[in-house]
Amino acid sequence: MSFSRFTLLGLALLSCSSFASIQHALNTLPAGSRTAIVVENLTSQDIEFQQKQDELLPPASTLKIATALAARLALGKEFTFSTNLNKVDNDVVLTFSGDPSLSRNDLSLIFDESDLKTIQGDLWINDTIFTGYERAVGWPWDILGVCYSAPSSALSIDGNCVQASITTHTDGTTKVFVPIHQPILFSSTALSVTREEQKASFCDLELTTQGNYYQLDGCLVERSKPLPLKFAIQDTQDFTKKTVLKILTENNISLKGKVRFGNPVMPLESSLLLAQHKSKPLMELISHMLKKSDNHYADNLIKMMGHLTYQQAGSFANGTAAMKDILLNQANIDLSNAVLVDGSGLSRNNRMTANQMKSILQFIYKYDNELDLIALLPTSGIDGTLKYRNSMRTEPIKGNITAKSGSLFGSYNMAGFVGLKPNKAHLFVQFVADYHPKKVKEASIPVERPIDTFEKEFYLEIIKLSTK
Repeated sequence: MSFSRFTLLGLALLSCSSFASIQHALNTLPAGSRTAIVVENLTSQDIEFQQKQDELLPPASTLKIATALAARLALGKEFTFSTNLNKVDNDVVLTFSGDPSLSRNDLSLIFDESDLKTIQGDLWINDTIFTGYERAVGWPWDILGVCYSAPSSALSIDGNCVQASITTHTDGTTKVFVPIHQPILFSSTALSVTREEQKASFCDLELTTQGNYYQLDGCLVERSKPLPLKFAIQDTQDFTKKTVLKILTENNISLKGKVRFGNPVMPLESSLLLAQHKSKPLMELISHMLKKSDNHYADNLIKMMGHLTYQQAGSFANGTAAMKDILLNQANIDLSNAVLVDGSGLSRNNRMTANQMKSILQFIYKYDNELDLIALLPTSGIDGTLKYRNSMRTEPIKGNITAKSGSLFGSYNMAGFVGLKPNKAHLFVQFVADYHPKKVKEASIPVERPIDTFEKEFYLEIIKLSTK
């Protein structure tokens, strides 16, 4: 194919125009922000724009793209988590595998299907498939009680979260409601105040925990309806034990012995499988993880990869090592200098470069016919975590971006694809760190956040590139 000098001049002008537009968008971010950007034409493999592409920055939840790819390569599309109930002599063994989708109802059905009436010996709860910390290094202490920080454990029931609600009263008090089947305790000394009182006193709602006892203090602005709450379980063994005992009662199963934790000596010839629950296949788990940005799913998948790769109890340490090995050996993606301590991106200690994320996206795009991962990512303004993201809801951005978002304190990230059509596709990586805009006084007309201004300009320009 030959090009006239006028055609080449036009392409050069287009490139300069795109560069200038993206640079203008970057200038809308507040001073002090650090931004790593990569925009690549996937057909020509030309870099349309890049800056700070080799600087290590927090990936936040965009890390789940790497977790998804590693899990897809290592575990296979049909992989499932299994929760088993076995009888060994007079004892019964309930073996958890870290199934992040296991519900209380699933667990109840296991016992119902077992036809057990009496457990003559002990009930063993086997949680030995995972080991080590249930929260990764770098998870902030002040969010450990919140559902998105649910502990990553072999013991997983309802995502290790409990639902509750808090109601404000006219006498200035508050009350917490917890469903009766939840084996946790709550109390509240939080005050119900007006918005003006809250601002004047700098009084916010505060949560403290001691085991599975939760205490709410501080202030809550008065409300006409209860405020829904979701809290992370703090003591997984205590929660599991009490939940299982309630399920035994509900199923009229008597337990003569005790509840014990661990893996008893269990000769295969003396073990009888009474019932089993299997999770949905891996692709459905990954879809949920990416669409909902579910940290619990990501971290239990990373531990399972550690368990299966090294044939030992899974942990954050061997899980992240396994992910690096899987991506290097099966996709030739080198994350050796990346700092990875979990699979979810929740840890503030994680570090990755935009170029490393670019390599992951390139591989996913090249082999999408086999991997089927792109369709599992959220679509701008349509579903998942991009449905309500401010910059994703207006035309022509709405519906034209397939990507994973990620946010931490001071970090606003995106990574994915634009123009998924032959000869039109682009990939992009946006890592914005140290984003701390000046606080503005409340005004009658809402003021657009700098991050939204930047993203609208940035993604409009990429969409233009993908349609030229």
